[in-house]
Amino acid sequence: MTGKISVDVRRSFPGGAGVRAAFDEPLAPGGVLVLFGPTGSGKTTLLRAVAGLDRPDAGSISFGGEVWFDSAAGVHVPPQLRRVGFVFQDFALFPHLSARGNVAFGLGGLRLDERGGRVEETARLLRIEHLLDRRPAGLSGGERQRVALARALAPRPRLLLLDEPLSALDAPTRERLRGELRALLHHLGIPSILVTHDRVEALALGDRMAVLVEGAVRQVGEVDRVFGAPADEAVARVVGTENVVPVRLAGHEGELVVAEAGPVRLLAVDPGNLPAEAFACVRAEEVILERAPGAATSARNHLAGVVDSLVHEGPLVRVTVDCGIRLVALVTRSGAEQLALAVGVPVAALVKAQAVRLVPRG
Repeated sequence: MTGKISVDVRRSFPGGAGVRAAFDEPLAPGGVLVLFGPTGSGKTTLLRAVAGLDRPDAGSISFGGEVWFDSAAGVHVPPQLRRVGFVFQDFALFPHLSARGNVAFGLGGLRLDERGGRVEETARLLRIEHLLDRRPAGLSGGERQRVALARALAPRPRLLLLDEPLSALDAPTRERLRGELRALLHHLGIPSILVTHDRVEALALGDRMAVLVEGAVRQVGEVDRVFGAPADEAVARVVGTENVVPVRLAGHEGELVVAEAGPVRLLAVDPGNLPAEAFACVRAEEVILERAPGAATSARNHLAGVVDSLVHEGPLVRVTVDCGIRLVALVTRSGAEQLALAVGVPVAALVKAQAVRLVPRG
């Protein structure tokens, strides 16, 4: 199954908030488009509009060449005719029905024997055969998620929509099911749109990503590319770029551009056509720390500083270095121990020019 999803909608809410978003993306069989952004950015509003559960104020939505919504033409195809599967953030299982009853809920158009066969087939796919006679209250979070997926998949939808499908689970269950969900989506070959604000989830599950900021789509592209090369400051902050430094472009050194942040001088790849006032964006994992003065390296930026703070995050340590600007680096716990990092310890922060992404201000 394949198709192209085209969305260009406006939706207003009381208080002035709203969504004015547009994107036009091919969806390959088994491909996953991630709608990524912070809470309140409009992700779920867009997803519900695609499903037909919410009606935009204006605009259009089409999938696979079929118009689902067109305000100018008065078209609004109801949800049941769009053949879309929807997995809600809280799973939204019917508490009075067994897992079998939940999975069978959308199969009313089939004969009774066909319905039973489809439930059994989908249950085997999701490995929930042993859960079919239990009600949601007797299921774990991971089991409820599998039943919710089975209910969405049983009618054999053309498009699967997932709204934060793992957010209601505890961390160990979320990590286990993340890989299983990705494998399942590829196996089924159903194109999917996934809403999340979780970077790990987007990287693990997505092929392409649309970033929403304050109700508007600001960047669309391959997931790795968007995280590594944000289009502007807003996208950089939303995707979690730890270092966003205001700079002034002050000329060139060979093929590289010189960006100054007060007394600090950074070399970066020149993206071209930038105003003099810009932001330098660097991901924390691109900052390499060495004990000052630091050895020779292929990194082009070598900034002397001192450790300002350390925060332990499981196997990693988030280190803030004051080197005229504050830079955040992520190092392994063993790496931090080998460097004997502590507050006040002198270090060198090394950043390759290719890792410095320049974006315009404003």
